[in-house]
Amino acid sequence: MEQSITEIAFQIILYAGNGKSSAMEAIQEAKEGNFEEAEKKIAESSEELGKAHKYQTELLQQEARGDGESVNIILVHSQDHLMTSMTVRDLATEIVEIYRLK
Repeated sequence: MEQSITEIAFQIILYAGNGKSSAMEAIQEAKEGNFEEAEKKIAESSEELGKAHKYQTELLQQEARGDGESVNIILVHSQDHLMTSMTVRDLATEIVEIYRLK
């Protein structure tokens, strides 16, 4: 049984939020000079964002099959949350490198 668009949106929000949190934790670890832990946090972030992306892909596949539902504000929010979280992860990766070079 396929999940509803709202259920999928909430999964995207959950995993994107986890990914963003891990990315922010990576910055804090780097700030304290804990680069090994910072790298672990970046990896955790990428893993969580990968889970969110899997749910996003499920939505795209449903749409491609003609099974898409109406867009709702929760879905829009989830997509915004995912893209913002991916940007935070990318920036955290760069910030960790900047701290490493200090």
